[in-house]
Formats: sequence, structure tokens, C-alpha cells
Amino acid sequence: MSARELKKKPLIEAICEIRWALKRVQGVPGMPEMTSTDPLFPVMTVDPHYRLLLGRLYDRLRSQYATHEPLGPAGIPDEMSGHIVQHRFRAAQNEWPLIQMGPGVVTINDTSKYNWEDFRGRVVDVKTKLYEAHPEPQDLRIETLVLRYLDAVEFDYPSADVFQFLSEKLKVSIALSDDLFVGTGVEQQPCHFQSQQMHRTKTPAGIFRLGFATGIHNGKPSLIWETSLSSTGEDVSRMPDDFETWLDQAHTLISDWFFKMIDGDLRRRFSGE
Repeated sequence: MSARELKKKPLIEAICEIRWALKRVQGVPGMPEMTSTDPLFPVMTVDPHYRLLLGRLYDRLRSQYATHEPLGPAGIPDEMSGHIVQHRFRAAQNEWPLIQMGPGVVTINDTSKYNWEDFRGRVVDVKTKLYEAHPEPQDLRIETLVLRYLDAVEFDYPSADVFQFLSEKLKVSIALSDDLFVGTGVEQQPCHFQSQQMHRTKTPAGIFRLGFATGIHNGKPSLIWETSLSSTGEDVSRMPDDFETWLDQAHTLISDWFFKMIDGDLRRRFSGE
């Protein structure tokens, strides 16, 4: 996640998402003559430039991401698919990294080949081309910026103590009193575990999320965790000029938490020592 490269990264996926405001409309999709101010008519949101922007952005990306994959939601009317990705662009079939786009949203995703310098360059490039491709860039009002990482470590949670693992390996203490289980018939070993915490941040302004869940990764029981930084509304940096500052600050904060959490046995394991 930084210059401190890990040989055996626990990374599942790195994601940067840029989301912009949609326009509210009232009516019935596909039937413009039936618009009304009557509250019974549905209020929907659209990206009025989406179809044109999609083509213009792809023209700018295709030298790097030539393979186009329409996704399932591509068939949903635009009025009903705000901020849902509909199209994916890759260098080749099943290759990473990739770009995804839908009405009001674009994401940059990478996985096992990830390194920060390459990922950062791709994110900045997509942001630049988004503004170049937009027919009315002065109307592009960014609502949300997200930098998100999903990681996993093999862990036999059906038989091992997830609370002990979190405390000893990831510096996270969560405990339930033994008294809660006495005489209740409730098994003390959880069959599934999920936890999420959110904290306000100052640099950059936003919300830091730390989440854990047991699950299956690569066919094996694992502990999966998320570290992310999201800035929304007034927390969003001045776009597009301050985007790179936001991106670097978000990465610095997430990376600091990640390496502090894994310091010790997990750091040695992920480093291949």
C-alpha cells in the first residue's frame, strides 16, 4: 500500500471512486409527455450528459483499456441507475486494473498487481480525462470521493477465536463478557463476525471506516477487513485542482493505519519472511 512493498500482499482490491451530482427529474421513464408536479409521479435522478460522456471518456481511455464489458445494470433505464456502474474497461479480458463507469460515477480498481505509484497515476489520469471528456465540465459537481482497500488473511474462524486474533494480530480489541453466555444456551464461538467503526478525519476532511467480517476468500475461511476514507459534500476538496492532494492525504492516512495494525507477525507473513 506504499513504498513499503509487501511480497505477499493481503490485498483483495483497491478502489478509488469519484461520484458527481445528478439532476432531479419528475416523471415516468420513457414517457416524457407524462411529466407532472403531482407528488404521485416518481422523482428520479439522471446524469444528462452520461451517454455522451461515456463515449468521449472511452475514446480517451481505449489506448490503455481497450476491452469493453457492458455489465448487467447497463440494461436498466438511466433514470433508475444513478451511481450504479454499467460499463467496465480493461486492457484485455479478465485483466486488472480496470475502469468502471455509470451515471454519475467512475471507479478505478486494481488487485494483485497493485502498487501505489502505478495506481495513483491511473487515478489521476482518469480524473483528468473525465474533465476533458465532459461536455460541460463547469457543471461537474463532485459529491463524493472514496479511497478504499479490501484485504484478507486466511483464518479458520469456525474453530479459532476471532476476538483473540483481532487483538493479537491486528491491534483491535473487541470482547464479550463470559457472563453474557452463562445459562443462555448461546454458543460463545461466533459462527460469523462483522464489525464496523467510523471516525471523523481532519486531513483530509471526511470519514475513516474500519470494518471486519469473517468470510471466504480464495476458497478458504478468512478474516476480511476494509480501510477506507470518504469525503462527501462540504468535505470534498476543491475539484479538480486539489484532487491529488486529497488522494495523497487519504492514502497516507490509510497506509499509516494498515501498517500499524499488521506490525508484528502479520507484517512478517505478508513480507514473505
